[in-house]
Amino acid sequence: MSDEARSYLSTALTLMENKALHRDDVDWDEVRRTAFTEAGSAQRPGDTYRTIEVALNSLGDGHSAFYDPKRSKELHGDEQIRNPVEGRALSGRMGYLSLPGVQGSEKVFQQYVREGRDAVAKADRPNACGWVIDLRRNRGGNMWPMLAVVGPILGDGDVGSFVDADGKKTVWSIEKGSPRLDGDSTGWGTSPPVGGGSAPVAVLTSRSTASSGEAVTVAFRGRPDTRSFGEDTTGVPTGNVGHRLSDGAILNLTEVMDADRTGRAYDSAIPPDQPVVDNLGRGGSRDPVLDAATEWLSGQPGCA
Repeated sequence: MSDEARSYLSTALTLMENKALHRDDVDWDEVRRTAFTEAGSAQRPGDTYRTIEVALNSLGDGHSAFYDPKRSKELHGDEQIRNPVEGRALSGRMGYLSLPGVQGSEKVFQQYVREGRDAVAKADRPNACGWVIDLRRNRGGNMWPMLAVVGPILGDGDVGSFVDADGKKTVWSIEKGSPRLDGDSTGWGTSPPVGGGSAPVAVLTSRSTASSGEAVTVAFRGRPDTRSFGEDTTGVPTGNVGHRLSDGAILNLTEVMDADRTGRAYDSAIPPDQPVVDNLGRGGSRDPVLDAATEWLSGQPGCA
């Protein structure tokens, strides 16, 4: 093995051993022995990619990933294909917001927040008595633009946290509609609260609700007058940190669990408060999850 390849592989393994959420559950001596044996006579960083991916599997978190330089560039570029943020007024003065996942560059995130806040304003006409937040097609990405969109609906205050392997918490909060991390701004401007930030909310989830989509789900857990409907989420309500390697590849490591405002931490699928089979997109002509959510909202104060 060349010195370059050995150094590259060693750097990746050291990052895993020092940073990964489940690092204490791994036999690192064995992982290193296996990795260097499998890498064999690797000469370039690219020759170690497969070995790094195998080592990531030993973490058992189901969320960590490795992106080669080409894939890394695609994920962080300006050209992103995603579902639009959709906002509309429902009958009974309810607001509906479909919030998809988002990945890309700062430019993409700015566009997402503008589009999302416009969608909220559109759905809030005239003054929604309650909200449906649809996360069923949200497969994740960057959680902060998502929270910047729903922040005015969530309401100000602490809404969740990250919890690392040592139990250290880093708090998510909303201030004037904008998300903060341990009190520091995440870079999004303020937005006036909608309905005083206290209107009842129905959150819709499915088996496709993943990663940062699950983080938004967690942010609504424990909120007063809030109930979730649909199916269990994917099961990766954890936070990843991207570590850029020397050739531009990214080692995306799961380093924290999501916890709700009550302190409950999540590291597996999140069940809804009211299970409903999601037929939408599976040949069903109706949307029973949305029907159940609006039925519940219609009985809440202000909507009844």
